[in-house]
Amino acid sequence: MPVLDPATGQRLCEVADATPEDGLAALDAAAAAQAGWARTAPRERSEILMRAHRLLLDDADRLALIATLEMGKPLAEARGEIAYAAEFFRWFAEEAVRLDGGYMPAPGGGSRFLVTRQPVGPSLLITPWNFPMAMGARKIGPALAAGCTSVVKPAEQTPLCTLALARILHEAGVPAGVVNVVTTSDPGALMTPLIHDPRSRKLSFTGSTAVGKKLLEQCARTVMRTSMELGGNAPFLVFDDADLDAAVDGAIAAKMRNIGQACTAANRFLVQRGVAAEFAERLAARMGELPLGRGTEPGVVVGPLIDADAVTKVTELVADARARGARVLLGGDPLDGPGNFYPATVLVDVPDAAQICHTEVFGPVASIATFDTEDEAVARANDTPYGLVSYVYTEGLRRGLRISEALDTGMVGLNQGVVSNPAAPFGGVKESGLGREGGLVGIDEFLEIKYIGVPL
Repeated sequence: MPVLDPATGQRLCEVADATPEDGLAALDAAAAAQAGWARTAPRERSEILMRAHRLLLDDADRLALIATLEMGKPLAEARGEIAYAAEFFRWFAEEAVRLDGGYMPAPGGGSRFLVTRQPVGPSLLITPWNFPMAMGARKIGPALAAGCTSVVKPAEQTPLCTLALARILHEAGVPAGVVNVVTTSDPGALMTPLIHDPRSRKLSFTGSTAVGKKLLEQCARTVMRTSMELGGNAPFLVFDDADLDAAVDGAIAAKMRNIGQACTAANRFLVQRGVAAEFAERLAARMGELPLGRGTEPGVVVGPLIDADAVTKVTELVADARARGARVLLGGDPLDGPGNFYPATVLVDVPDAAQICHTEVFGPVASIATFDTEDEAVARANDTPYGLVSYVYTEGLRRGLRISEALDTGMVGLNQGVVSNPAAPFGGVKESGLGREGGLVGIDEFLEIKYIGVPL
């Protein structure tokens, strides 16, 4: 199957288009390697992950170019993603040797309770196209640290990053059969028999809520362990006591990371009425200065969207908002010419009825609406089935904590526009997902708790 450059539409190369039989062969390999990998000493697993961490950093320039070519993000961002991916390997290398358990006397006496944690078993890992290297590392890292083998299915738009990651893991010492990559243009046909196979004991998926719900239904057949990092509709709240310079900086980080194609991207800007006009003008001025072009060009910040469908979606959302009364301060129209480009865009006076307020944009569009009171801001921020992340800008400590606790999201950026960190638990509530990746609890997703009763 072809791999295309979203900046030009040209074919970069071709990769294998796996069949369901190929997928089952990968699961055969993972199942055969599971017992041996689970018996591997935690220190050995840790050292392999540390070597992978170093290999990623040593090869960062080449890997960043691969990411830019197949996904479109600017090279500077791609280098940042490689460093971010490497940190997952280092974090879980350190966690691999800290798996603990417990020992206690039975309350009634006469026996002892031993509690241990063991690898859940062969795991199916489905990664998205927007952060292909980092999301691969965020799933493979804890699986390896816990003692689980895996079958990894990357997004069809960005298979090259995952294949490069697999090669690095092989060089780092991961045995054959422990990490298996299958690339396919028909993920449903490939994954369904793997999900229904009782040898698969874990599914970790990052992608849309609609697909996640279908996968959960399939996983119910074998009561498979699942973790889901799904869609978002992140509110970005700016109160009238906020430092507007910091708020605009945070808005750029939260909106324009990866050209707005991130589940953590700020989707709805809710600004208190007294500072709304100034905030919008400043944000439009900053976004208007961001250079647009192919990600390999020096200084580019706004690269192409992933494909033509993404451009169509953003175009339709902006058109709907304008038809409902929103005003355009910046951009607002698709660009002519080759490549999947859409300009940085700022909309103001966006009504709640606009589709853009209820749909994950996944593009460089900031939609701004106003509010008057705290209660109104919280109610509108929470008025969504999603709950991944929210952002709050205020100089009031008590207000910041009060609002952060009232927001129905799994993560909050309080006066900061980036929340992702390998050492922090990443995940959402409501229809934004199940479980957490990263942090102290990230490895738990790949472990089962076993209790052993011992009589005296």
